[in-house]
Amino acid sequence: MSSLYKDLKQECYEANMQLNALNLVVYTFGNVSAVDRKNGVFAIKPSGVPYEDLKPEDIVIVDFDNNIIEGSMRPSSDTKTHAYLYKNWPNIGGVAHTHATYSVAWSQSQRDIPIFGTTHADHLTADIPCAPPMADSLIEGNYEHNTGIQILDCFKEKNLSYEEVEMVLIGNHGPFAWGKNAAKAVYNSKVLEVVAEMAYLTLQINPNAPRLKDSLIKKHYNRKHGKDSYYGQ
Repeated sequence: MSSLYKDLKQECYEANMQLNALNLVVYTFGNVSAVDRKNGVFAIKPSGVPYEDLKPEDIVIVDFDNNIIEGSMRPSSDTKTHAYLYKNWPNIGGVAHTHATYSVAWSQSQRDIPIFGTTHADHLTADIPCAPPMADSLIEGNYEHNTGIQILDCFKEKNLSYEEVEMVLIGNHGPFAWGKNAAKAVYNSKVLEVVAEMAYLTLQINPNAPRLKDSLIKKHYNRKHGKDSYYGQ
């Protein structure tokens, strides 16, 4: 594979295979991209290719205006959403979209995922936001591009930072997650799915379950992410 973007394609390929290995996708429904900021391009899975058939050289290189720079296949149908996020959020290096069961169930219920426990607080201090379903006029327009607008509008309305809250639910659609690279975007997708399942089960056991106390939210988030963090080696 002689390509200027060989390493980028490999990173993207491995992240997509991990998405499948973690049971976050159904058939070919899901994708991960990896960005190369220096060259203003990103790598993304080709549309509709089964994971067992996917090869690193199949990965498509696209610029932030959705022009194919390298690759013989059509890129993921969600490419324009990825491009919009990369264009507007300069500090992300990877984006993932899945159709994971519990994440999608919360999306379909059009509800934010409340912060019930420390697993959630280990990763973010806010409820996981659910953007409202897209307006008809946007659905009829440039749909995938407008999904990106939908995500940014949700973060603006809820006054959230994309660098702290690295995940979102799209009402009636499903989850997107991002991070410093493609592997972190996959990691956040799995965290989102696990937290979504835990929150669902919590509400089955106790529909009136209280949110996690602010003191515990701060403690768990800061021990991993604060200036005096002490989790890990």
